[in-house]
Amino acid sequence: MQFADKKEAEAFLAANPQVRSIELFLIDANGVPRGKLLHRDELLAIYDNGRPLPSSILALTLQGEDVEGTGLVWDVADADCWTYPLPGSLTVQPWRTTPTGQLQVSMHPEQGLPAAPADPRHVLAQTIDRLKADGYHPVMAVELEFYLLDRQRDANGRPQPALQANGVRPQAPQVYGIYELEQLQPFLDDLYAACEAQGLPVRTAISEYAPGQVELTLEHRFDALQAIDEGVRYKRLVKGVANKHGLQACFMAKPFSDQAGSGLHLHVSLADEQGHNLYASDDPHGTPLLRHSIGGMMHTLTDSLAIFCPHANSYRRFQASSYAPLAKSWGVNNRTVSFRVPGGPEQSRHIEHRICGADANPYLAAAALLAGIHLGIRQQIDPGAPIVGNGYEQATDFLPTDWLTALLALERSSWAREALGEGFIKVYLAIKWQEYRLFNAEVGEQDWRWYLTHA
Repeated sequence: MQFADKKEAEAFLAANPQVRSIELFLIDANGVPRGKLLHRDELLAIYDNGRPLPSSILALTLQGEDVEGTGLVWDVADADCWTYPLPGSLTVQPWRTTPTGQLQVSMHPEQGLPAAPADPRHVLAQTIDRLKADGYHPVMAVELEFYLLDRQRDANGRPQPALQANGVRPQAPQVYGIYELEQLQPFLDDLYAACEAQGLPVRTAISEYAPGQVELTLEHRFDALQAIDEGVRYKRLVKGVANKHGLQACFMAKPFSDQAGSGLHLHVSLADEQGHNLYASDDPHGTPLLRHSIGGMMHTLTDSLAIFCPHANSYRRFQASSYAPLAKSWGVNNRTVSFRVPGGPEQSRHIEHRICGADANPYLAAAALLAGIHLGIRQQIDPGAPIVGNGYEQATDFLPTDWLTALLALERSSWAREALGEGFIKVYLAIKWQEYRLFNAEVGEQDWRWYLTHA
């Protein structure tokens, strides 16, 4: 694990005398940033000696409740675990009304015990290291879809798309609509400016297939860990900029039953040490290495699904003709499959992994994806013939579409325990089972609407 040099902090403080507070955060199992707000005078010491955070910070549900079954709460007396800064993560937060910095930390492999094995960034870093040891350097990019919502609910108390700049609330999908992007210009201008200030390589903006749904793409990175770091920080930034504009950026997988879900699409290829794309081929189906990579991802997909789709709401996204995949399938230039090989020049050949909802933890999703690829390469797993045409009509090997089945598959998976670490799987499953029980114990509006009168 590479941590940041103190010179980064010294340069930041000198260049930003107006910054008085710094948001220190790490990413938990659910992808939630958790940490503290520090005074600038505390910053330099973190680079010398680290910063302790309680072990329970990596043992929390999505609601921020302790999960005793992780073994990271009372069993270890909620011990302090030392974190250290990540290179390039110390930046300003341009959306704040008061000048504020931002610093991402991760658990130290030894000083961060007992929580270190549960740190999602560690899980990804170790997966990448194993690939590199076999001569494969993963190249990745992140695409995240999200909804821009109004802070004010509709007459029925439900979320609704934000008003456009013209004062009109969007009703139609208007996918790829240029006018819709123009109506978001104040938000997008601030978002691009904030990304530039934080060094995030955000590029194309798209109006997606629902009112108020947006996607922005990030560049491919030869360093896959850097690509996912940037995806995580981008998500934090989008929420901050939206809040500044009086909006809410929603990354739920399926916030509206009658509208498109939001996905986290992960783009991946493998390169050699010099950066040459090992998937490159004039054959649009790619090299045997590419096909074995897809075979491995298909083979481990059911075992990984509770990571790609970590919440009850995640499974509402899987519907036919919705641009969300339904089966273990792959194809070339085909958006109806789970693993898409986009067209384009042969040197750009890569795989688009389309399974995850936007609610997935990017570190864990990337780790499971890359571990599947590694298995496929080592065992030379054949993915079968690519789907040509409508993958929804040709689907045969369907994905589980409920949370319970996915959690049981992960719990029973010897591959996941070996690939992602026994310590991590124990913590992750303890968190997810507690969330599962709490979610299913809650009685709400749908229960009353269905059963209150006639049951």
